[in-house]
Amino acid sequence: MIAIDPSISSHTLHAILEEVFGYAQFRGPQQAIVEHVANGGDALVLMPTGGGKSLCYQIPAIARQRAGLGVALVISPLIALMHDQVGALHEAGVSAEFLNSTLSGEEAYQIEQRLLRGDITCLYAAPERVTNPRFLALLDSLYERNQLSLFAIDEAHCVSQWGHDFRPEYRALTVLHERYVGVPRMALTATADDLTRADIVERLQLQDAEAFVSSFDRPNIRYTIVEKREAVQQLLRFIEREHEGDAGIVYCQSRKKVEDVAQTLVDAGIRALPYHAGLDSKVRQVHQNRFLREEGIVMVATIAFGMGIDKPDVRFVAHLDMPKNIEGYYQETGRAGRDGLPAYAWMGYGLQDVVNQRRMIDESPAGEEFKQALRGKLDALLGLAEATDCRRVRLLAYFGEQLGDGPGYRCQNCDNCLNPPDIWDGTDAARKLLSTIYRIQQSSGMSFGAGHVMDILRGKTTEKVTQHGHTALSTFGLGAEFTEIQLRGVLRQLIAMGAVAVDAEAFNTLRLTEQSRAVLRGEVQVQLRESVSTPASRNKSKRPGAGSAVVKAPIALDGEGLVRYAALKAWRAEVAREHNLPAYVIFHDATLAAIAKRAPQTLDDLQGISGIGAKKLEAYAQEVLRVVNQG
Repeated sequence: MIAIDPSISSHTLHAILEEVFGYAQFRGPQQAIVEHVANGGDALVLMPTGGGKSLCYQIPAIARQRAGLGVALVISPLIALMHDQVGALHEAGVSAEFLNSTLSGEEAYQIEQRLLRGDITCLYAAPERVTNPRFLALLDSLYERNQLSLFAIDEAHCVSQWGHDFRPEYRALTVLHERYVGVPRMALTATADDLTRADIVERLQLQDAEAFVSSFDRPNIRYTIVEKREAVQQLLRFIEREHEGDAGIVYCQSRKKVEDVAQTLVDAGIRALPYHAGLDSKVRQVHQNRFLREEGIVMVATIAFGMGIDKPDVRFVAHLDMPKNIEGYYQETGRAGRDGLPAYAWMGYGLQDVVNQRRMIDESPAGEEFKQALRGKLDALLGLAEATDCRRVRLLAYFGEQLGDGPGYRCQNCDNCLNPPDIWDGTDAARKLLSTIYRIQQSSGMSFGAGHVMDILRGKTTEKVTQHGHTALSTFGLGAEFTEIQLRGVLRQLIAMGAVAVDAEAFNTLRLTEQSRAVLRGEVQVQLRESVSTPASRNKSKRPGAGSAVVKAPIALDGEGLVRYAALKAWRAEVAREHNLPAYVIFHDATLAAIAKRAPQTLDDLQGISGIGAKKLEAYAQEVLRVVNQG
């Protein structure tokens, strides 16, 4: 059966936006997307994290359900996201449910019966469940009665082998196009380069879909990338100076490092929790719930954490290890500042990061074409880290977007624009490093690691250098003018560009490659940024845990306004606990701040405050007025 779509007017969609969600206007391309999909069009939506992707399918789902076209199926791999979005829709008065592994058999059966009765507007499910024969039979029944209104495939980059989070089960979603002809489909993602976009279109058969590509710029996020020198202490200084009492996420590559860093932060008086796959599932759930429901928690985690986390007030995301590619970096940093308020993305990187990432690619069982693509993505990320120009320009250029009016543009919200680094020509140092590796191999038939190669070039007579007779090499002491930090920067570039290979099976020793020749001949220039030391602290030292008492409002409030704001946040926390939901699902901070500023005395005074829809006005207005008056 093919559903005959009625014309759903722009006025109807605006009314849902205001009545259900409490917003007066659509943002960016939301209106065009919502109108296109509500009236039966297929869509590919690329919109940054925090840009309002959820409304792009929730509003059409409500509109089409009201028009008698049945349920919208939202496909997501993320249990946490399902729970939060269903909870938020319930708060807004929308009938929504999820089907996932957290439900008992009886609970799932009851939801399936409600689905068949037409009682549900939005149903969330994982791709594995959607392609299960039993579930497909349910969809068949709905389709035969014209009661399938929409398929929304969230995190659509998971379908692509070129994406940063490939999940093979997404490939089976082609069944939706083949089996349910005429049901509109939309694929949504926050992160996809040209290669990934093309793969999404091909794999999900969206060749005829209209593409809506928003700007990838997150102007509220300040990007800072530093060379590692006692990385954990650098992180600690960053949090203490810039983010006392703030919620944040710190990403580490290994489970052990997650636990060590979390403990270091706790010892420094910061409320930090670890999260990785090696922890008991109940512990992980408790930690995730605390992060979502409490204020000022710093989650130290592997990249398994964060995808689908809707928490809007994460003020910083820090990377203590370099990600694999720019897509991953962009996706993870995008978890900061979803509320549009100032946020920070901080990353420390070093030679060992490049060595580790390059080794993982080289040792991968994948085909050479795929490895080459991964190397290119790693090179692009290293280029971002080593960049001396605007980081935001570099980041957006990777996604095919131009920012500013050409070379020299400054965004004034990244470290390079605010503190332009000095540049030096590392070509001579690169040639001397390569010559040293070559001469070591020629003289002893052996390979050595980065530290030993740099010691020879800088003329250090260590026991190892002397023992192997490497003081006799023609390059011994030839690079005495270079610091170890400078040479490590040069080696990072050489490894990233493939001019030096790292042999993991031989204790991370270095060897030359075919690409070495071009550098040795002077055909390739190696330009690097001067190392910038961490600036001195602007703040005096603070006692451990002092940040927990800080009240920070997202807009300027006077003293009485801050008192009202604090009282509203305390009330919201109680309501959230009663409903077993994150606090931001009840009201966002920006909504509470607007209430605190207006100091409403009547129901009419609450009208028009962004984020207060009809259901929330009915449910909470009297309590809000009481809290404001008491405050």
